Amino acid sequence: MATTAPVHPVDEVPPVRQLAAFGLQHVLAMYAGAVAVPLIVGSAMKLSAADLAYLITADLLVCGIATLIQCVGFWRFGVRLPIMQGCTFAAVSPMVLIGTTGGGLPAIYGSVIVAGLAIALLAPVFGKLLRFFPPLVTGTVILIIGVSLLPVAGNWAAGGQGAKGFGEPKNLALAGFVLLVVLGVQRFAPAFLSRIAVLIGIVVGLAVAVPFGFTDFGGVGDADWLGISTPFHFGTPTFHASAIASMLVVALVTMTETTGDLIAVGEMTDRGVEPRTLADGLRADGLSTVLGGVFNTFPYTAYAQNVGLVGMTRVRSRWVVAAAGGMLVLLGLLPKLGAVVAVIPAPVLGGAGLVMFGTVAASGLKTLAQVDFKGNDNLTVVAVSVAVGMLPVGVPTVYAQFPDWFQTVMNSGISAGCLTAIVLNLLFNHLPEKAGSPAKAAEPDEASATA
Repeated sequence: MATTAPVHPVDEVPPVRQLAAFGLQHVLAMYAGAVAVPLIVGSAMKLSAADLAYLITADLLVCGIATLIQCVGFWRFGVRLPIMQGCTFAAVSPMVLIGTTGGGLPAIYGSVIVAGLAIALLAPVFGKLLRFFPPLVTGTVILIIGVSLLPVAGNWAAGGQGAKGFGEPKNLALAGFVLLVVLGVQRFAPAFLSRIAVLIGIVVGLAVAVPFGFTDFGGVGDADWLGISTPFHFGTPTFHASAIASMLVVALVTMTETTGDLIAVGEMTDRGVEPRTLADGLRADGLSTVLGGVFNTFPYTAYAQNVGLVGMTRVRSRWVVAAAGGMLVLLGLLPKLGAVVAVIPAPVLGGAGLVMFGTVAASGLKTLAQVDFKGNDNLTVVAVSVAVGMLPVGVPTVYAQFPDWFQTVMNSGISAGCLTAIVLNLLFNHLPEKAGSPAKAAEPDEASATA
């Protein structure tokens, strides 16, 4: 009898019921971050409430399309792993500067389109750099990604950055309650329910939040049922050299961050990322960023918070994330649905975020466990890279006196730590030994750190 080859967990298609539940869990995990970028940029430019709403629905629509391109893929676009896409925070400061002093939204969109084309063209070059990401570097970067996200969960748990009651005990109590629900479901519930522990925690948290006055559904009734983003809604893009230059720096930062995220998901799903697949994933980022400039939104990258969800739930199917992408498209076309999701209070997301982001950090430690730390300087590589990566997280204004391009690169703890890890790995593990230094403990040790 003929036997069919086993399907890799990444390519498995779960039943529709599970697709919907797992996919919704991914949407809820990234929704707050997805809408934050258009809110910040639009508010800084003092756009009207109607224009802000338009930016958000356009963003959700392209988030969904970008996610489908990345995880389903076509031709040489898409890494075909469970990767959610969203607007990158690395572009926020440059876009605010361009929008307020350098030509408004048309200038932003012109620079975003050029940056997207640059990412697509540079993708094969970045793909060849994969040999500079051994377990020593990837484990360090994944650890930095997780730890740098924890303050985001902390801000959510306290009520959301800038909230009137920020830090009130009731906010932290709600976040702690959601955390306990997630842990309880994961530990004691049947296998299927344990895999949607985050979704159950958010739903239960929302049910508790409503009677205690954490949120209300008043804005849902005001939202439109249908909203379609049309190309160049805010005018024909304009192209300014200074705006393009700053956005090209952002492009390099997001490519570095995406590389770390793709490698992390490859580790979690047991489908290692290779130079060609890395290039395909980065090329998808470039295409999505071009679409962002055309459809009134911003540059796109892999979302690290969803990387943590993959690791926590151990659901590796890319079709789950494809279902989440379809849901985001619906949210972008049906603003009323988006308004329903938007009423979830920040503390509810914070309780779930603590688990997800902590899982990313723990995955980094798991990868570092493969590295040999005896008779070499690998511990120094990890120590300094984590320190540099955490510096802008712990002291956000540390580089305030530096040029804008430097701030764009170094204010992202992920890109700062990643670049440091790559350079230190080359310095300690690839350059010739200094004169008179003792030999490495064993040749295989060095191979484990640099292969």
